[in-house]
Amino acid sequence: MKRDATGRYTVTTTTGEPVRAFIPHPLPPQPALDLAAIQVPLEDALLALGRLDSLSTLLPDPHLFLYTYIRKEAVLSSQIEGTQSSLSDLLRFELAELPGVPTDDVAEVSRYVAALEYGLQRLRGGFPLANRLLREIHFILLEHGRGSNMAPGEFRRSQNWIGGSRPGNARFVPPPPDAVQDCMADLERFLHAQHSGLSTLVRAGLAHVQFETIHPFLDGNGRVGRLLITFLLCHEGMLQEPLLYLSLYFKEYRQEYYTLLDSVRRNGDWEAWLAFFLEGVKQTADGAVATARRLVALFQQDQDAIRQLGRAAGSALRVHQALKEQPIATIANICKHTGLSFPGVSSAMARLLALGLVREITGRDRNRVFIYDRYLAILNEGTEAP
Repeated sequence: MKRDATGRYTVTTTTGEPVRAFIPHPLPPQPALDLAAIQVPLEDALLALGRLDSLSTLLPDPHLFLYTYIRKEAVLSSQIEGTQSSLSDLLRFELAELPGVPTDDVAEVSRYVAALEYGLQRLRGGFPLANRLLREIHFILLEHGRGSNMAPGEFRRSQNWIGGSRPGNARFVPPPPDAVQDCMADLERFLHAQHSGLSTLVRAGLAHVQFETIHPFLDGNGRVGRLLITFLLCHEGMLQEPLLYLSLYFKEYRQEYYTLLDSVRRNGDWEAWLAFFLEGVKQTADGAVATARRLVALFQQDQDAIRQLGRAAGSALRVHQALKEQPIATIANICKHTGLSFPGVSSAMARLLALGLVREITGRDRNRVFIYDRYLAILNEGTEAP
């Protein structure tokens, strides 16, 4: 459904040239959404989200899956912004085994994990999903390294733009800085309007576009805008655990994503955007469920193989469990995790190597690093460098 533009333009001067900056109207859209046009994709997305939420009861250890899945999302979301780190890089960084890893990139991904976990902890402690929380998350995201000079934790006080080498040839110019506070206050009111008659999923889709349109920070807007989706779903009880991340979908359909955002701003076609967004929710939720089932099957198959070791199976199973929780590890790291002796872990790891379940990746005699190959291969799907 096409409407008029979903905001107004104002002329502002930045970098010495006048530009037309876009100030969005407050949500919800006017005229009201044509909910019948998105009824089928909404129902499909809700069903898929329900299956995803049930993972917490189906998986033997949902936190194990969550640990690695959050890190996969951190890699994907950061890749959209131009980092070159892989999931393996991040896990090695956390292990402090980092030869050849692009330190700046992987540190940036690690901060995304910290920001995500901080936001969820705050929400679970009863803190509202408000602008203050978004600023706190932004501060953690940009506190160190690249972006640390881009006003971490503060709404911008200067003009930014999207695409192009300067505001005059940009693809899109967000609101001028003096309008950001009011725009974000309107968005916050919408986030808290739980009785608007709109599904939480629909509200998440609307809020994401509005946040990206406002672009309230000098840097890190894309990452915070994607986190906002998951935070809203968890905050409103649609997900018990943060298992829905749309970065892979947005990465795969990047051009369509940008085209639909522009279409919303220019002619108010919210329904086309929401159909795309809801299809992404369905695909992503179904993909997470399928991944979890594959991992459960892999773990069971590998445990069955280890049990064939007889008396040596006990320590090998404990090492295998440690590798499930951290698929890249050293002997010392596993000793600390399991309480087994260094010789005991070394013997168990040798047996896992003989079974073909793990691989040593340094080629060294000391301080060796082992990788649970098939596990990491499943998790790595879609995280190849852009």
